[in-house]
Amino acid sequence: MTADIRTTAPVHRPAPASARPTGHRRRGRWGVQIFLAAVSLAFVAPLLLAVYASLRPYQDTAQNGYFSWPSHLSFAYYRQAYTESGMGRYFANTLIIAVPAVIVTLFLSAFVAFAVSRLRLRGGLVLLMFFTAGNLLPQQVIVTPLYVLFNRIPLPWWMSDSLTLYDSYWAVIVVNIGFQMGFCVFVLANFMRTLPQEILEAAIVDGAGVWTRFWRITLPLCRPALAALATLEFTWVYNDFLWALIFISDPGKLPITSSLNNLRGQFFTDSNLLAAGSVLVALPTILVFLLLQRHFIAGLTLGSTKG
Repeated sequence: MTADIRTTAPVHRPAPASARPTGHRRRGRWGVQIFLAAVSLAFVAPLLLAVYASLRPYQDTAQNGYFSWPSHLSFAYYRQAYTESGMGRYFANTLIIAVPAVIVTLFLSAFVAFAVSRLRLRGGLVLLMFFTAGNLLPQQVIVTPLYVLFNRIPLPWWMSDSLTLYDSYWAVIVVNIGFQMGFCVFVLANFMRTLPQEILEAAIVDGAGVWTRFWRITLPLCRPALAALATLEFTWVYNDFLWALIFISDPGKLPITSSLNNLRGQFFTDSNLLAAGSVLVALPTILVFLLLQRHFIAGLTLGSTKG
């Protein structure tokens, strides 16, 4: 008997992806990181330049320029900016406007978002489109109608020392609520749609009403989204300058963004002093972001891995 010896040519199989050279991937990753670092530096550079200028005397920057090595650094401009601009009073005015505006905006927006996303509401999609379309309206278009309207709406004496809604905190609060609700409704409605429907169905079986489903079930689950929106809304209302300038004529009621005008001279403006005031004005928004950073990031990333 003769053995039938068969010889087969070796089969060349492609190496797995993990065993392939990864040099191009590493170069691509380094390129992305360098690009993101450059973009981040471009956004942070004005703030860093403002901080650097606020620590230098004006005579030093006038002689050597802003991009030069400083002779000495000090925090004198910060103390001067705080005292000369009356920043403490203006900051209290800002809290009087921003805190109620943010709370009422989120509360009303959560109501509308729950009705649109979780209830079988007839015309819910049209209502959501109506709120979203409000963000497309330029604010400057309705300045004159609102000015006339606020001068005609009376207020009781215990709500404001002015006879009408004009020249009161309520005017700025109402306008901010009206313009910020569209964005909040859009975000919260989309967030509520990602919540499991089985939770509300189980609550209905247990006899929970609409208010219980909203207040005790849906709203606690929306805490990350509410925290993220609270951070954004407080920043936007805090930085508002247009509405307060139009609807408030009493200098004692203006928000903190108006305090920087007190640092501008009639014939000369110290840019370093103005930079110190700008940094002081920006500190509360940075503090709010740092305190709510965990909830803010969770609200942005939650649901990104679903589906």
